[in-house]
Amino acid sequence: MAHGTILTLMKQVEPTATVNEQVLDALRAAVITGELPPGTLHSVHTLAEQLGVSRTPVREALIKLAQLGMVRFERNRGVRILQTSLHDLEEVFALRLLLEVPATRRAVRLLGSDGRRELRAVFEAMRGAAVADEEYEMWQHDRHFHRVLLEASGNGRLAEYVDSLRDMVLRRGASTAHRSRSLDDIVEEHRAVLHRVEAGDADGAADAMRAHILHTAELLVAQEAGEAPGAVDLDLGWTRP
Repeated sequence: MAHGTILTLMKQVEPTATVNEQVLDALRAAVITGELPPGTLHSVHTLAEQLGVSRTPVREALIKLAQLGMVRFERNRGVRILQTSLHDLEEVFALRLLLEVPATRRAVRLLGSDGRRELRAVFEAMRGAAVADEEYEMWQHDRHFHRVLLEASGNGRLAEYVDSLRDMVLRRGASTAHRSRSLDDIVEEHRAVLHRVEAGDADGAADAMRAHILHTAELLVAQEAGEAPGAVDLDLGWTRP
């Protein structure tokens, strides 16, 4: 009898978990793409109706997005979509430098031949998307490239956290592509990382990753501030070697 009860509960939990994940993905994508614009206010009830689900998974998803700094609950009013500030962008890239540079160094030491092949395949897919001028597809491969290295470092939570940091930048609608640099320029920065990884040069790969993230930060913050590259003094000095 006890065993039957456990099996029944497990069957009930599985679809609920799937719905929760789908609702979280849908709401996060809506915030990132601007379908839910920054500054707008929404009720849990209305969002649940739009998604065709109950309020519970919507509320749980919004709580997670609030923890990521993407939305804010306002008492008796609903949930407000937040705008990322320039200072937020600086903090995001400061954290990425602190996390991804040592993770890249560790990943090179732990990556086996299968891992290196996967990284090469992801890079080639990113390069192909850039050649075809498929910007969204290229960004997906870009994210995958970084995630392969983060996961190879042995810390799955780190990969999830860095993904959330990238979402904060995307939520602002900020991109250097076709503005501060070309898709090919972005690909070449990843090529520098890839070559050092394939050579087994842990320190070189870490340096290349640092240069890539720092260059992205400098271009993006200057662009969003309406300044020329190099004209904005980034508050990232404490992350430098």
